[in-house]
Amino acid sequence: MDDKKEEVMHIAMFPWLAMGHLLPFLRLSKLLAQKGHKISFISTPRNILRLPKLPSNLSSSITFVSFPLPSISGLPPSSESSMDVPYNKQQSLKAAFDLLQPPLTEFLRLSSPDWIIYDYASHWLPSIAKELGISKAFFSLFNAATLCFMGPSSSLIEESRSTPEDFTVVPPWVPFKSTIVFRYHEVSRYVEKTDEDVTGVSDSVRFGYTIDGSDAVFVRSCPEFEPEWFSLLQDLYRKPVFPIGFLPPVIEDDDDDTTWVRIKEWLDKQRVNSVVYVSLGTEASLRREELTELALGLEKSETPFFWVLRNEPQIPDGFEERVKGRGMVHVGWVPQVKILSHESVGGFLTHCGWNSVVEGIGFGKVPIFLPVLNEQGLNTRLLQGKGLGVEVLRDERDGSFGSDSVADSVRLVMIDDAGEEIREKVKLMKGLFGNMDENIRYVDELVGFMRNDESSQLKEEEEEDDCSDDQSSEVSSETDEKELNLDLKEEKRRISVYKSLSSEFDDYVANEKMG
Repeated sequence: MDDKKEEVMHIAMFPWLAMGHLLPFLRLSKLLAQKGHKISFISTPRNILRLPKLPSNLSSSITFVSFPLPSISGLPPSSESSMDVPYNKQQSLKAAFDLLQPPLTEFLRLSSPDWIIYDYASHWLPSIAKELGISKAFFSLFNAATLCFMGPSSSLIEESRSTPEDFTVVPPWVPFKSTIVFRYHEVSRYVEKTDEDVTGVSDSVRFGYTIDGSDAVFVRSCPEFEPEWFSLLQDLYRKPVFPIGFLPPVIEDDDDDTTWVRIKEWLDKQRVNSVVYVSLGTEASLRREELTELALGLEKSETPFFWVLRNEPQIPDGFEERVKGRGMVHVGWVPQVKILSHESVGGFLTHCGWNSVVEGIGFGKVPIFLPVLNEQGLNTRLLQGKGLGVEVLRDERDGSFGSDSVADSVRLVMIDDAGEEIREKVKLMKGLFGNMDENIRYVDELVGFMRNDESSQLKEEEEEDDCSDDQSSEVSSETDEKELNLDLKEEKRRISVYKSLSSEFDDYVANEKMG
């Protein structure tokens, strides 16, 4: 069995259709490929084209498998990612995603990977993998605290919480004191099902079946950062839970990136740690009045800033002219990792998506929290509870905020003496979030588990084969006896023995499957 443990594994990766999911899945794929394993990275054509180029030493180990995303009513043409559609069309994107089930099933049947690592949205995948004899793991891009707040799979499947108020209190399965809850405004717009929920399957149910059907859960975090939550998560799930570390970002070299050349030219002119990078992700959208207050707050802060917007901005008239030289507004995609790695950037005004948090703190940038949707409010409570950032003050019920609140938060993080303790804590935490050696150690432990689990399955299969061989030998000896004596009575007796053996074998296989 030692030789088997060193065999190359074939691992299929199937992330949800969002860049904040695709990129971490690719990052894990690269680390697994560096260990000598074969990776099949499965997504849609446009999403694969958006991914960074593979380094030459991994190009033969990672294969991109492209399935066209089926067209459905209500989903704009060429929409293949959450960044391509507004938030209220996300359920339509999930409905199209669910239609990838047939081609994915056929691929898994033909390629027979040892493992498939999948995301929260593919709730239908665990049962398919089980039927095909493929080991399966849910890769959570949410931290352990968020997963614990969501609760055990049974609670998720039953959707035991339904109103916004249900999510503003600590759930009963958390046995210790906690401040990690949603604020009312963070869930009031998103808890109720909408007309756009065309899949008939809520995110809660997707999570529930995804977790329940997995052989193991891999979490993008580590016990050093949230020890009590990892311990609780193990109790809630009753199955292997593996931290894989933070998967710190790697700066990709791309001399042809003209967008970065222009941005870098501006950043190079700014003082070290003087710039606030402002980005609320690829999915979050602020109301027009919120955009106005954010713009005016950045202006009032008198701090240099680089602000990224998804679409054409609806910002106050004359704003860009008034902040010219001190602030820069960019519409469209930017190389976020490169920006955060630049020495002039000291703060990061963020929606607090976990991917952005990891990238920001991994480079030692102090976060300013402005959560908008999904689990971002929980991430904010977790980090602020550890003194790792400042949240923009908002109205608890409607989420409104003023420009003064923005300006005060920015100045506290970037300039004021009162923010020095926060800045120092983030510098210390950079050593954990950005520690590549520590991350490699976690991946080594993960690979060890995956190999051992695969070896256990092989051993079970060998035992079944041995049993089958023994029974076949008995049947074969009876066949020889038949050739020596063709007496009808003896023949009937042998048939009876054969049926008995076959029945025993069927019972054995059934028991093994139940076991």
